[in-house]
Amino acid sequence: MLLFILQYLKYPLFLSYLLITACNKENSNSNFIPPTNNTKEQETDKEEDTTSPSDEPYFLTNQNPISNQKKWVKVENLSDEFNTTTFDDDKWHRNPATDGFGWYGRPPALFESENVSVSDGNLNVTTLKYKTPKNVKNTNWTHGGAIIRSKATAKQGLYYECRMKANKTIMSSTFWIAFKQNCNNGHIRKLELDIQECVGRTHKNTDSWASHWDKIYHSNAIRHNRSCDIGQETRKSGKINLTEQNNSRFFVYGCWWKSPTEILFYLDGTYVYSITPTTDFDIEGYITMAIETYDWNPLDPDGSIFETGSFDDLTTKYDWVRTWKLENK
Repeated sequence: MLLFILQYLKYPLFLSYLLITACNKENSNSNFIPPTNNTKEQETDKEEDTTSPSDEPYFLTNQNPISNQKKWVKVENLSDEFNTTTFDDDKWHRNPATDGFGWYGRPPALFESENVSVSDGNLNVTTLKYKTPKNVKNTNWTHGGAIIRSKATAKQGLYYECRMKANKTIMSSTFWIAFKQNCNNGHIRKLELDIQECVGRTHKNTDSWASHWDKIYHSNAIRHNRSCDIGQETRKSGKINLTEQNNSRFFVYGCWWKSPTEILFYLDGTYVYSITPTTDFDIEGYITMAIETYDWNPLDPDGSIFETGSFDDLTTKYDWVRTWKLENK
């Protein structure tokens, strides 16, 4: 990519911790408690060109958090520029039956690998409405999405970032780290690190606490309820409300998983907030991109975008995913 010199507005820095907010993943169906309304609306960078060279993380001036004695080095097996015409099945899972999690989606949207493609320098996840519902795993599915996971493991100490443009439907656009859990022969804590989670549009039937989720940067560090661990989910969250819709352009979402107790988040190259998890995030996980449905942002009976929308309208696009480790200079 070409290197552009960006003119930008600096963001105010602040941290907004929420009570229990958004969606649970990996087959969790617990009820959601609306977040407290204590987040200020932030003016986002109006410069739409967030392209950057692929040999360093995307930070604006004075935003790189490391000292001059250190440097960022790309982790190739957790990075992808998507500049070919084929999906890299050696680097990523796109079939939920073989990714080791066995999660096929949250009804009514089914994760299917055929909804994933690579073209024009982007990883594409295209949503759709089926002409006839599909019955998979004894469940009827009316819509399609997809889930993509890294084959290599994601670890603490690394910096994770993606350049993503959301789809325009009620479905999600996400970038996060998922962790495996097993009460018998694995980690008993079910953790989840959401770097970005948003939807393409909200409407009159969206839960009131989520009415701004099409213009948001939202992150979670979650310890899920599991019978062999804790009886009630705990989480810490951060968010800022944007003045632009997440589907209006490509945004760069970044996360430095600095330590088990400190996670820093960046938007378009600028630090915006940190999260101190309720438990140590000290196990390995997998980079995940899931395009899914939520019961708090249901299908809109007045909307027809699944029938009338273009490929661009229905597609979440990832220009690149990059992961970086620290080394001495």
